[in-house]
Amino acid sequence: MKKPPTGKLLIIGGAEDKHDTCQILREFVRKAGGIKARLVVLTVASSLPYEVGEDYIRVFERLGAADVRIVHTDTREDTERESVRENVQQATGIFFAGGSQQRIIDIIKDTELDRQLHQRCSEGVIIAGTSAGAAIMPDRMIEAGDSDTNPRPETVEMGPGLGFLPGIVVDQHFTQRGRLGRLLTALVMQPSALGIGIDENTAILVEGSEFEVIGTGAVTVIDETDSSYNNLDQLLHDEDLAIFGVKLHILPNGYRFNLTTRKPIRPEA
Repeated sequence: MKKPPTGKLLIIGGAEDKHDTCQILREFVRKAGGIKARLVVLTVASSLPYEVGEDYIRVFERLGAADVRIVHTDTREDTERESVRENVQQATGIFFAGGSQQRIIDIIKDTELDRQLHQRCSEGVIIAGTSAGAAIMPDRMIEAGDSDTNPRPETVEMGPGLGFLPGIVVDQHFTQRGRLGRLLTALVMQPSALGIGIDENTAILVEGSEFEVIGTGAVTVIDETDSSYNNLDQLLHDEDLAIFGVKLHILPNGYRFNLTTRKPIRPEA
């Protein structure tokens, strides 16, 4: 893994609980300052930004956050508004809602807002994202791909992410949509990366070189760096991948993983 983030990241596999215990969103508020939290929700990925924004206002206010602001950016020009910069600068927690990860990249990447978000992360502000907001966390992301299929080069399209968590490939809705094949394909196409598949209502909380699993599902970690063989260089686009010697870890709630040593950690440890 490349240098770990200096801030905190909460990467959510989508469909997080917003009505009952809200375990994951509760942890976001807590890490953002609890009842003193000043939150910004970025709805750039969504085709229904105002509805999505209202949902998060309700849940974060119910959990006691002091202030919740919704930031809508429909175009790259919107990212330059003074109100956007001020809200992000004052935030103690920043949350990317779900939708289309490509919209996030098209509108935010390489803008002043992008630079500001990385600066706030380096200052210790927690950056969270769910579904599409999770996909954009690495430096290289899954733009699109097939689910419920075996690994083949055609099953995944890779592109630039926002780079909060370099050296990682993230996939979301993982077990629910059968995405093991496409994550394996992404890892073969992106050598030396570590694959993290996150189930719905499940998240990883990244602090320094470790992450902890939170939620009702599991996180699948795939490490292909010591893989002994794959046939990618012999294939046409629609032909089947062969992969030997991949490491796989399944981590439920409370388990941790060291991104530097690439080893899982039991809760009692």
